[in-house]
Amino acid sequence: MHQDQPIHHGSLEHLLPPSWKAQITAWLAEDTPSYDYAGFVVGEYPRTATLWGKSAGIIAGIPFFTEIFQQCGCKVEWHAKEGSYINRPKDGSGKTKVATVSGTARGILLGERVGLNLLARCSGIATVSRNMLLSLRSAGYEGILAGTRKTTPGFRIVEKYGMLVGGADTHRMDLSSMIMLKDNHVWSRGSITEAVQAAKMVGGFALKIEVEVQSEAEADEAIAAGADIVMLDNFTGDGVKVAARSLRDRWKGKREFLIEVSGGLREDNVFDYANNDINIISTSSIHQGAPHVDFSLKINQDQIAQTS
Repeated sequence: MHQDQPIHHGSLEHLLPPSWKAQITAWLAEDTPSYDYAGFVVGEYPRTATLWGKSAGIIAGIPFFTEIFQQCGCKVEWHAKEGSYINRPKDGSGKTKVATVSGTARGILLGERVGLNLLARCSGIATVSRNMLLSLRSAGYEGILAGTRKTTPGFRIVEKYGMLVGGADTHRMDLSSMIMLKDNHVWSRGSITEAVQAAKMVGGFALKIEVEVQSEAEADEAIAAGADIVMLDNFTGDGVKVAARSLRDRWKGKREFLIEVSGGLREDNVFDYANNDINIISTSSIHQGAPHVDFSLKINQDQIAQTS
C-alpha cells in the first residue's frame, strides 16, 4: 500500500512551480493590506510558539506553512512528517505537538491565521483522500482515485497538493493539461466525432483527449473517433458495471482506451461503482467540502515570563 502513494516516491515540494512563493506573498498581503495594528501591540520580542494538532488526520501542506512563516521572518521546526497521521493523544490533553515556530511575536502572529487556514484545509483534503483510497483498496479496487477541477480559485495548487499527499490523483491541473470534451463542447461543435477530430488537430500527440458520455452509444462514438479516455458520467452503479464490461468486450484488440466514472460519487456510495473494468474513479467529494483538520498555534507563555 505504501508504494500506492506519491509521497513515498519523493518530496512533493519538488513539484511546486516557481510562482508558488509569490502566491503566499499575495495571501499575506490580503490578510494585512495596510497597518498591522495588533503587531504594534506585541512588537518584536523574540518568541516561540507551538503548533498543536487538535483533531485526528493526515498532515499536509508543510512547504506552504513553512514558507508563510519564513516570509514573516520566522523559522519552523517540524515534529511530524508530511503525510503522517496524527491521533488525539491518550494523555487527556486533546492535542499533539506538531511543530515549533520561532521568531518575533509580530512575525509569528502575522503568519498565524494564513498558516493555520492553509494547513487545516490541505490536511483535511489529504485525510479524506487517504480514507477513500484505503476503503477502495480494501474492497479490491486496483484503479486510480482522482479529484476534479472543481477547486477554489487561487487555491488550486494547495488543494491538488493535498490530494497527492493523501494518495489520490490530481486529475488534470487546468484546461491546458488535457483536452476534456464535456457535453457543452460536444453540443457546441455538433457531434462527438467532430469535437474529437478538432481537438486532435490542435492537441497533437502530446495531449490526451477525454470525452464525457451519457450512454454506451456515445462511448462507442468517442472511442471510434480516437478518444483516449471515456468518462461514464452520472451512470448508476449497475449501469457502470454493465457498460464498462460491454465496452471492454466490444473493443478488445481494436482500440486502447481508459474508462473513467464520475458524477456524485462519495465515500458512502463509491463501492456501488468500484470494479476493475474501471480505470479511474473521479470525485470532487475528496476536496469540495472536506472537513478541516483542526490546528492551533500558541505562543509559549513560560518564555514570556522569562523575558518580561
